[in-house]
Amino acid sequence: MLAIDVRNLNKTYQGFQLKDISFQLEKGYIMGFIGANGAGKTTTIKSILKMIHIDSGEVRILGKNIAEHEIELKQEIGCAFGGIDFYTRSKMKTLTDVIKKFYKNWDDGAYYSYLKRFKLDENKKIAELSTGMKVKYGLALALSHGAKLLILDEPTSGLDPVARDDLLDLFQELVADGEISILFSTHITSDLEKCADFITYIENGKIINSSEKHEFMESYRLLNGSVSQLDQVKERLISYKVNSFGFTGLIHSKDFIPSSDIKATTPSLEDIMIYFAKKEDTNV
Repeated sequence: MLAIDVRNLNKTYQGFQLKDISFQLEKGYIMGFIGANGAGKTTTIKSILKMIHIDSGEVRILGKNIAEHEIELKQEIGCAFGGIDFYTRSKMKTLTDVIKKFYKNWDDGAYYSYLKRFKLDENKKIAELSTGMKVKYGLALALSHGAKLLILDEPTSGLDPVARDDLLDLFQELVADGEISILFSTHITSDLEKCADFITYIENGKIINSSEKHEFMESYRLLNGSVSQLDQVKERLISYKVNSFGFTGLIHSKDFIPSSDIKATTPSLEDIMIYFAKKEDTNV
């Protein structure tokens, strides 16, 4: 079963448009959703959750159209959007007591286990929490009502490396039995290299690529060569940089003809994002 099935989603704002967004996430897997600021990640997530009205397209969650089964499906979805910026003068305990009433499968045992794991004191006021603690509290809420799909926008933002690593371990624990699926957007691409099964990359409101993580990375090559060698591949490069040592550029694997002179390696997710952004900046 597909946990998420987005088909030809379109949404137009003044100066920005989501154009024919389509991708799928199989049940029991983790998908990283990447793209530069303003690329359309949050708009896509809000469209999936029916937080904004889409112009056209269809979103199916766990096999059901969310437009027709919104209330039912939102019992099955856990969401976290970075921090908690409302009711800041309230204690966590007070806010939780309000929120849990909306979920028929709320599990106090699970909630308190996450508070313990995240080292959170429920008697602290929201205003007293650091950015990282707000992220952890939002995740504790998202994880405590038996959700089958977690949709997380920048869930590791503001966390130190140790806390981030613990969170990535938790994500992998959650999907291990094949019942829970996770879609999360992040700028910290190294996190995705550790735990994601699939990558979906959005640029300027369009999906550039959506595939299994290693397949995604292997579909590009990072080239290094001398300035004189640049002319051999320049027209086929997505973008490139020139420095005193020569050039470095990104190319689609299918467009690269192996050469003994030009070194080719598999790029990181960060490399791919940087060179696509450079393409946009330089119109290469």
